[in-house]
Amino acid sequence: MDAISVSSVSKSFGTIQAVKELSFSVPSGEIFGLVGPDGSGKTTTMRMLTGIMLSDSGTIRVLGKEIGLHSKSAKDEIGYMSQRFGLYPDLTVMENLRFFADLYGVSRKERESSSERLLEFSRLSLFKHRPAGKLSGGMKQKLGLMCALIHTPKVLFLDEPTFGVDPVSRYDFWLILYQLLKEHVTIFVSTAYLDEAERCGRVGFMHKGSLLRADSPENLKAGLTEKILELELKENRRAAAVLQNEFGSRSVSVYGGRIHIAVKDYEKTSETALNLLKAQNIKVDAVRQVPPSLEDVFVATLLSARN
Repeated sequence: MDAISVSSVSKSFGTIQAVKELSFSVPSGEIFGLVGPDGSGKTTTMRMLTGIMLSDSGTIRVLGKEIGLHSKSAKDEIGYMSQRFGLYPDLTVMENLRFFADLYGVSRKERESSSERLLEFSRLSLFKHRPAGKLSGGMKQKLGLMCALIHTPKVLFLDEPTFGVDPVSRYDFWLILYQLLKEHVTIFVSTAYLDEAERCGRVGFMHKGSLLRADSPENLKAGLTEKILELELKENRRAAAVLQNEFGSRSVSVYGGRIHIAVKDYEKTSETALNLLKAQNIKVDAVRQVPPSLEDVFVATLLSARN
C-alpha cells in the first residue's frame, strides 16, 4: 500500500507557478528524499502534503485519505517538522514534549510513557529538565523530532531537518530515522545534503516546481552516461576556472579539494586536463576515474533540465 499518493498536483502564487503537475507515490515503510535548489518547490510540496496549504489542482492522499477532504483525520496520523520548528526556549525538554502532547490530544497516561520512550530513544533523558533554548543545535533538532513523534504518527514529514546542524548531530539524527523505519513509520524528507539523500530508499529531484526524476540512489547513479574524472589538488578554484574555460562550466564541479569532470572519453580528457593545469603551474596530487556520486547525477540532471 502507498502511504503517500500524489496525482497531477499544482500550486501557484499569483503569476508564479511553484509546483507543476506533480505526481509520485511513496510506499509504506520507505524513506523518500526530496532534493532541489532553493525555490524549487520542496517546502510548498511539503505543506500541501501535510494539509497546511491546499493545492490548486490534483489529488493528494495520505494513508488513503484525501488531503483537503479528510485533512483532520489524516493529520492525526501525520507528524510534521518544519524548517524552523517552533520549540519554546523557556520550556524544558520535558515541558515541550508535554505541550505538544496536549496539542495532539494525547492522553496523560500515553503522554508520560511516550515521552520517556522518546527521550531514551533520542538520548535526551539526561537533559529533560534543561530549557530548550540552552540546548545545542543538534539537540534542538532531536527535540523537534520527538515533539513531532509524540502522538505516534504513521507518516513523518521533515522539511530540511538537519540544515545547519553539525555532521555528528546529523549522523545521530539519521540513526533515529532508521530506528523509526523499523517501527514501520513512512518518512518523507527534504534535504539540502546529497550525502543524506544517499541514505533514502528513493530520491526525487525537483527543479522549478517539477519532479525531474525519482528512483533509488543506485539506479540514478547507474543511469549516468558520462564517466567521472576526479582531480585532487590544492588550488581547486583556479584549476576549476581553467578547466571550465576548456570543457565548459556545466561539465566541471568543485567538491572541496576535488574537482569532478563529467566526460565521454576518460583517457583523452584526463590528458588534456593535466596538460592545461601543468601549463598554468597548477600541481595535481592525484587523478583517477571514480564512480558517480548522487551529487554528480543531481548536477547533470539540473543541467539537462536547463537546456
